[in-house]
Amino acid sequence: MKLLPVSEINVDHSKAKEVEEIMKSTFRLITFSRQHYADDLLNTYLSSTTNLKELLSIKNAQMEAQNEQEAEEYLGSLKETLLFVANEIENQVDFTKEVQLFQLFRSTSPDSHENHPNRYRDKLVQIGAHICPEPREVPGLVSQLLYNMNSIKNPIIKAIYFHHEMIRIHPFVDGNGRTTRVANNWILMFNLYPPAFIRDNNEKTVYINTLSKSFALLDKNATTWNAETSLFFEQEIERLRDNCQLVYEAVKKLGEKRSLAKQSS
Repeated sequence: MKLLPVSEINVDHSKAKEVEEIMKSTFRLITFSRQHYADDLLNTYLSSTTNLKELLSIKNAQMEAQNEQEAEEYLGSLKETLLFVANEIENQVDFTKEVQLFQLFRSTSPDSHENHPNRYRDKLVQIGAHICPEPREVPGLVSQLLYNMNSIKNPIIKAIYFHHEMIRIHPFVDGNGRTTRVANNWILMFNLYPPAFIRDNNEKTVYINTLSKSFALLDKNATTWNAETSLFFEQEIERLRDNCQLVYEAVKKLGEKRSLAKQSS
């Protein structure tokens, strides 16, 4: 398997720019507000982001699990993993290394890690019609992917590129989706964006179908950008944009409420 070259990425940067502007507007409200307490706005921002992290755990667990018992087990592991990620971000640590991938795998999928400790898969796997690379190829592809990410300046595009290609590599025997989506959000949250996630079953179906079609086209021509890969990037940006907007609206609403209270006093 060949990774999609970074030079081939051809997304609509205006959509990523819109996401950046929403977050800049949010931080302007927090930083330069004169009519209400900055601490209140900051607390609202943190509360909104925390709520989204909780939803991230719940939605990821629901997406991966086959039944309620599995979902409950996955949820506990995912919450613990996000605490670890939050601590790393607090210590100024971005997601850049292979060892971090194994840390996430161990935390999100403890049972799978126990059976395959600190190892990539040793068997061939298939996702729909996509046959994932041979086990012997996996270490080199993961290293190449992490190297490729260094040349992507925009953290939103970097996170989505990692997400798409890591799922295509499918390095672990199990837990690839959970591990990849947490790593994706580590990159986003380190760069002060809220986490992004699949919200419901309809969105899950669209997500899986878009990935499948993207992989199918890349299986035919691995080094050429295509419409389905472009669509996957657009959908991921849209998910992030929605959550950025939620955070902005929460902060803005508190500011407007305090301004009205001041005017009426």
